[in-house]
Amino acid sequence: MARFHPLPVAAVDRLTDDSVALTLTVPPALREEYRHAPGQHLALRRRVDGTDIRRTYSICSPAPDPAGPGPDTLRVGVRLVEGGAFSAYALKEINAGDELEVMTPAGRFTLEPAPGLYAAVVGGSGITPVLSIAATLLAREPSARFCLVRSDRTAASTMFLEEVADLKDRYPERLQLVTVLSREEQQAGLPSGRLDRERLTGLLPALLPVEQVAGWFLCGPYGLVEGAERALRELGVARDRIHQEIFHVDAGPDRPSTAAAPAHSTVTARLDGRGGTWPVRDGESLLDTVLRNRSDAPYACKGGVCGTCRAFLVSGEVRMDRNFALETEETDAGYVLACQSHPLTEKVELDFDR
Repeated sequence: MARFHPLPVAAVDRLTDDSVALTLTVPPALREEYRHAPGQHLALRRRVDGTDIRRTYSICSPAPDPAGPGPDTLRVGVRLVEGGAFSAYALKEINAGDELEVMTPAGRFTLEPAPGLYAAVVGGSGITPVLSIAATLLAREPSARFCLVRSDRTAASTMFLEEVADLKDRYPERLQLVTVLSREEQQAGLPSGRLDRERLTGLLPALLPVEQVAGWFLCGPYGLVEGAERALRELGVARDRIHQEIFHVDAGPDRPSTAAAPAHSTVTARLDGRGGTWPVRDGESLLDTVLRNRSDAPYACKGGVCGTCRAFLVSGEVRMDRNFALETEETDAGYVLACQSHPLTEKVELDFDR
């Protein structure tokens, strides 16, 4: 089960005018709990006027060696979001020495290091998990190669610019770096402009042998990720080689079902070895029903993005309004996002422990 612990802030590093990196200290007693795979994220929590505010931020630091101890520090990148209750707090108020409530790592946008060629298309803060993925892969697998295609508005707005440059200097023959700026011309490299489906369809085969890439990692705003996936599918890449993590889902449409919900429904949920059954209120998600009765139910974003509330649908039927977190294989296996699920049958049973 995912759990929150207070972690001290070791450093706050300004990356750009609108982003920072937070370094968190992990006490020795918690290092195994915070062991993470490359690409996973953390949920940070704060209370404002009695309201629990949670936001997820990807870990950008390399994953610890499986044979060694857990991490003694964790680093996440935070970009200011207009009206963001947590990001504004992170940029303006958090200082070294503060304590933050931090959930143990979660997420399945990950890569288990293995030999081969891998690639990523990222936009903006989408670099954060991919930085961890690429750094971990190149350090652990001497024969592995990585192609990183990143899109940013301007050079000044580019997060982790120095960290990516250092990685390129460390692995010049094995890391291929391609940078595209949408609002600024570069002295060398590709012309400015957005990386849309049409452009990527022509660009990617010119950069690398698309058919030989063992895994593609797409991360960033909805439009970029959707366009990159369509480009890869047009280029013949199998769906199981494409991994996605969406940021800024307000750019993407909801996909609600038109199926009618029953007048009265109950949800039975198993969580941390204990179960219970409760009535679902009109219009309420299954996660909100469980939270009214079990405050320890796992969640972070409530937007269908992070996957923290993933649960196995034991029985009954549900509709999901959004799903930006679960792979097709997971939904086919019976997993749902509780924060986006509404009952379509009078009885629904979920298992958060599977």
